[in-house]
Amino acid sequence: MKTVKEFARIAVNALEDKKAEDIHIIDISEISTIADYFIIANGTNKSQIQTLADHIEETLGKAGLPLKQIEGYQTANWVLMDYRDIIVHIFDKENRLFYDLDRIWRDGKVVGKESLTEDPTE
Repeated sequence: MKTVKEFARIAVNALEDKKAEDIHIIDISEISTIADYFIIANGTNKSQIQTLADHIEETLGKAGLPLKQIEGYQTANWVLMDYRDIIVHIFDKENRLFYDLDRIWRDGKVVGKESLTEDPTE
């Protein structure tokens, strides 16, 4: 069975596959009960943002993690994808700057993709 870290890495890889920009991973597990990870990225236009969301949903679904809820898909200026322990935010550039989730969740720990690899000593 895959861990939350592994699913988060799969989501980040899916974003990279479709050329998402400015991908940030924030570990919020120690400061919030709503999720373990926020993954924040942006796309360049509505079509790309919807493609990113579609690809994440397909990729995580195949890996065994179903989507709980999605918001904002039709307008595609901020798509929120809730996977319970992982929440993916895909913005257009303007809304990413406006909402600035990176600043709001600055008490979380920004982590690199390499930290999402399981440590066998854990």
